[in-house]
Amino acid sequence: MQSLQEKASEWSGVHPNDAFAIDETNLYEKLGVQTFVNLSTNFYNRVYDDEEEWFKSIFANSKKEDAIQNQYEFFVQRMGGPPLYSQRRGHPALIVRHRPFPVTHQAAERWLDHMKQALDCTTEIDESSRIKMMNFFRHTAFFLVAGNELKNQKQGFACKHAAGKPAAA
Repeated sequence: MQSLQEKASEWSGVHPNDAFAIDETNLYEKLGVQTFVNLSTNFYNRVYDDEEEWFKSIFANSKKEDAIQNQYEFFVQRMGGPPLYSQRRGHPALIVRHRPFPVTHQAAERWLDHMKQALDCTTEIDESSRIKMMNFFRHTAFFLVAGNELKNQKQGFACKHAAGKPAAA
């Protein structure tokens, strides 16, 4: 049986070494918190304006401002900054937190399209960081798709996608 990581790599086309290249550099120190706020704002403006009702409906029960905060705090934490998300919401537990949503291949691709556009419009992010982040996002999106298959199963597993790096001193 394939692990979730193996499925994520197969479906995303991103090797784990490329997906977790974000851990080679402290992107939080390099880019700063405001860059992650800008990225998340750019992203959710696109999501909430999406013309596809099936996709927009996934986010219908969330306030845009809350979604932006959750995402940028997670990104800050995951990419080397302080544990903002965990301090406010607890462990990220990505699969569990996304369990109520239809995390399908189609939804992942739509999410990734919006994220690529948001990355491209967030000019503070250099090309190298953009590539590392997109590889991480692509692999993580399909990790969640693989986790979606476990909705009716009660299994525990490690999740490197949500592991936080120690906060910068």
